[in-house]
Amino acid sequence: MPVSNYQLVTAWKQVLTLSKLEPGQTVTILTGAATHPQTLECALIATQEMGAIVNRLDLPPVNGEKAHSRDSLAYLGTTPLTGNPAAIAALTASDLVLDLMTLLFSPEQHAILSTGTKILLAVEPPEVLVRLVPTEADRTRVKTAAARIDKSREMHITSAAGTDLRCKLGEFPVISEYGFVDEPGRWDHWPSGFALTFPDEGGSNGSIVIDKGDILLPQKRYCSERIVLTVENGYATKIEGGIDAELLNDYMAAFNDPESFAISHIGWGLQSRARWSTLGLYDREATIGMDARAFEGNFLFSLGPNNEAGGSRTTTCHIDIPLRKCTVRLDGEDVVREGKVLDQ
Repeated sequence: MPVSNYQLVTAWKQVLTLSKLEPGQTVTILTGAATHPQTLECALIATQEMGAIVNRLDLPPVNGEKAHSRDSLAYLGTTPLTGNPAAIAALTASDLVLDLMTLLFSPEQHAILSTGTKILLAVEPPEVLVRLVPTEADRTRVKTAAARIDKSREMHITSAAGTDLRCKLGEFPVISEYGFVDEPGRWDHWPSGFALTFPDEGGSNGSIVIDKGDILLPQKRYCSERIVLTVENGYATKIEGGIDAELLNDYMAAFNDPESFAISHIGWGLQSRARWSTLGLYDREATIGMDARAFEGNFLFSLGPNNEAGGSRTTTCHIDIPLRKCTVRLDGEDVVREGKVLDQ
C-alpha cells in the first residue's frame, strides 16, 4: 500500500534530525531518471521545513547500454559525475547530499566524502523508507557488532547446508550501516542495518552453499536449488549446481573480468524490522532489495569490488547474496548462531 506525503515527510525529518541537519546548512538533492517522484517531493519539503538551503541536481543516466539489468547496482563504474567537475563542485560545496540516484562504489563519491560532505542514499520505495526509518537503537546495535569485527582476525561461517568458509580479517576497515549520517564525511543508506568488512586480499578459503530460499541480488530472486561456490585464496573458483548456478555464472562471465569472482564484503544483518520474505512481494524493478540485505541474522556476502573500503578492485560487477540459517564466528566465538543474532 502507498504512504501519504505526510508520512514520508515525517520520516524524512526523523532521518535528517538523526543526521544532524541544522538551519542554514546546504543540502543538494541528487536525482536521475529513476528517482521516485514522491521521495523527491517529500525530501524537498522536509529539508526546507528544517531551514536548509536546498538545491536539486538532476543528471542523465549512464551505463544503460552496458548493464544487464535496470537495477542501479547492476553495473558499477562510471557515473553521471565522471568527468563532470561542475556537478562535483556543487556537491562538495554542500553540507549534505541526498543521493536519490545511486553513486555507490564510485571514485567521485569518495572524493566528495573526503571534503567532509555527508551523503545519504535513499532509493527504495517510499513505503519501505517509512517502514524502516532508522533509530538511535539501530546505530548502537550496528556499532556494537562493528566493534566486535574490528578486534577480530578471522570470520568463520558455517551452515547445515554445507557452508564452511574462513576469512582472514584486519587489512580493511569495518563499515557500519545504520541508516543516517551523523558525522562529517559519512556515507550511509536509508534503509539499512548491518555491519560488514572486507576479508584480507587472498584470505578467504572454503565453500559457500547458497541454499534454496537464499537470495541473489541484483537478480532479485530466491534460489530454487543449491549453488555451491568453491573459494580459494579470495576467489570463487567454481560455481556449481543446476540452472540457478548456470544463470549466476553466465551473468558474471558477461563482465569479462576475473575480479568479478573475488570475495567482496562480508557481514551480517541486524535490522529486526526488515523481512526475508519482502522481496517476493515486489516487482523486480520497484526495489533494490534492502530488506534482503539487512534482515536480522542473515550472513551477507558479496562478490566483486572492494574499493569502497580502500581496496584496488574496481570491477563493474557486484553481486550481493544474503544467506539464511548460518553460524558466524569471530575468532572462534559465535555472534550469529543458525541465523539468530547473539547480542553481547
